[in-house]
Amino acid sequence: MSRRLLRPFLLTALVTAGSGAQTPGAPEQRIAVTVDAGKTRAPISPYLYGQFIEHIGDLVNRSVWAEMLDDRKFYYAINSEPAPPSATPPGPFRTRKPNRWRPVGPDLAVVMDRDHPYVGEHTPLVKLAGNEPRGIQQGGLVLRKSKAYSGRVVLEGEPGVAVRVNLVWGPGPGERQTIPITGLQATYAKFPLQFSAGGDTDDGRIEIAATGSGSFHVGAVSLMPADNIRAFRRDTTGLLKELHASMYRFPGGNFLSAHEWRDAIGDPDRRPPRWDYVWSALQPNDVGTDEFLTLCELLGVDAFISVNAGFGDAHSAAELVEYVNGAAETPMGRLRAANGHPAPYNVRWWGIGNEMYGPWQFGYMALKQYVIKHNMFAQAMRSVDPTITLLATGATPDEMTVNSLSVALTGKVVAEYGSDADWTGGLIAHCLENVDVMSEHFYSYDHQRFDLVQNKRVAVEEPLVDALYRPANRVRGKVEAYEEYARRFPELNTKHLPIAIDEWALTRLPANLKQTLANALVFHEMFRHTDLIQMAGHTMGTSSIEFNATDAALNTTGLLFQLYRDHFGTVPVEVDGNSPPPPPKYPVGGDQPMANAGSPTYPVDVSASLTSDGKFLTVAVVNPTESVQKLDLTIKGADLSGKGRVWRMTGNGLGAVTGLSRHEVQVVEMPLEEVPKTLELAPIGIELYQFERR
Repeated sequence: MSRRLLRPFLLTALVTAGSGAQTPGAPEQRIAVTVDAGKTRAPISPYLYGQFIEHIGDLVNRSVWAEMLDDRKFYYAINSEPAPPSATPPGPFRTRKPNRWRPVGPDLAVVMDRDHPYVGEHTPLVKLAGNEPRGIQQGGLVLRKSKAYSGRVVLEGEPGVAVRVNLVWGPGPGERQTIPITGLQATYAKFPLQFSAGGDTDDGRIEIAATGSGSFHVGAVSLMPADNIRAFRRDTTGLLKELHASMYRFPGGNFLSAHEWRDAIGDPDRRPPRWDYVWSALQPNDVGTDEFLTLCELLGVDAFISVNAGFGDAHSAAELVEYVNGAAETPMGRLRAANGHPAPYNVRWWGIGNEMYGPWQFGYMALKQYVIKHNMFAQAMRSVDPTITLLATGATPDEMTVNSLSVALTGKVVAEYGSDADWTGGLIAHCLENVDVMSEHFYSYDHQRFDLVQNKRVAVEEPLVDALYRPANRVRGKVEAYEEYARRFPELNTKHLPIAIDEWALTRLPANLKQTLANALVFHEMFRHTDLIQMAGHTMGTSSIEFNATDAALNTTGLLFQLYRDHFGTVPVEVDGNSPPPPPKYPVGGDQPMANAGSPTYPVDVSASLTSDGKFLTVAVVNPTESVQKLDLTIKGADLSGKGRVWRMTGNGLGAVTGLSRHEVQVVEMPLEEVPKTLELAPIGIELYQFERR
């Protein structure tokens, strides 16, 4: 057993003193920390600040994508009947009810033509009747005065039909802009749209209508703010770029297991709208592989693409690799070139499936079958591009336990190593030569812990410090699992197997100071194990911003990522202290590791690192208590000039937030004229001290 695992059991007296610091008020024992800059560990990968994003309802379509219209390719029939109730209730990733197309004129004026659809199963055919305007309209548009909007409409109609496209921002006859369109033919053609709103409204609308005789089809329509950047929102993508996330993972997530990548390439107007059975939502397939890679270019991050190992097959996965990375002379490379990108994208990171251990995945199968499937995928994908880095979808015993999967597979609540409930162990045993990095996931839930007796998550009211360390304990549990795998699999001594925690979050609470403190503790626990953890993907990529239809701002999560990414170093150094974390309160298993997460400075947590050039030393301290904490600081192994800076991040309470309308959490920067011997830490705060080396 490692020195780290033994510490909580050997230093009982110090544990007791440290655990007393959980209670309100100053701890009885002064906490001392020693930072030794002469003892370094494996560098912190910039990919630890990575992000995960998927189509959950309209999350992607409304957060980073600039499209303003819903159902722009007419999946639904157009009539005046009330919209059916949503199959999926609104939630944090499904924040709005989609707008519906309605007839201009009577319902009978619009027929959904299944014989000659432009895209999908049917296309609206508008039948005209003299001077009465007939067509289609969509309301609920958020328009701003003097803002320009651009788009297009795909039309086919009888000669002589003159269509008028109106952008409407008010009830008066002058509160609209009209674009006349003539020259319709018996084949579909695209017509550009350019508008400038004359007023502010949150309930504007677009109308596509005509008078006279004959009929016309509307194949597709699009409307975006004219300041979009390659069809992405300027405001949200600009903020996300500031975070320097280094990696984005896409397209799933659970969405992946029923996603057909070919539906989301080529002419966006010709991509069929599909019902997403995973999230019970309509997907227009506008943001597919090429768009995701464009987003990565805009954000300055590397792409991580997951292939569908649910309903998907190895041949399809290999073709996607060829579409993305193949030469223009290959079959899929030619298709990519025809779609506007002749040069290969050269994506390095490829994941096989998502959470394939869970029966919530479409195409789920038993471990003994899935290991065969993984190998088939890996071999097919590498036959196309041998240079790619392959990630397998693992699940350590803690993950199999907290999702109540172990008891279903083995009858035992706590997953045992080597059993059918040890998904990661099974992949190592049967697929190691086809795995470069193992993907691991975890989610923690506010006010919940997993109870081993009841085999479920239960509500819990616990001391604040315990609650904030709970997500970091999930990281610690995975480290312990891989220490066990190293003992069980001698081949891991010759082949290093790093992990990517490419989905993680503390959820069921908003992006407030409480969540941010817990996230900082997760960072610190990852920094302590950089030899093992080389990538992470926070859920979701857009959880760092607050946004609505027209505006966006960094929230508390975004401030945290920005703070550490910009000011924490890249070479971790040793941190020691006199107050180790307390022993477990609950039986080991599930979300309770053998040794609690944290540095030996409990209840505060300390992590330290050097910049890559060695010129600066940064000491990051998280105070997860609601009282001032004093920390006696000793620095070894570095000759410091005394000059430096400190960044303090805190707020007026655990529920403090920052975003579009509230600015209760801030990062304040101040100069340092000397290296303090004692750090006086504000309650519920995060502080980064950066010192210059001589």
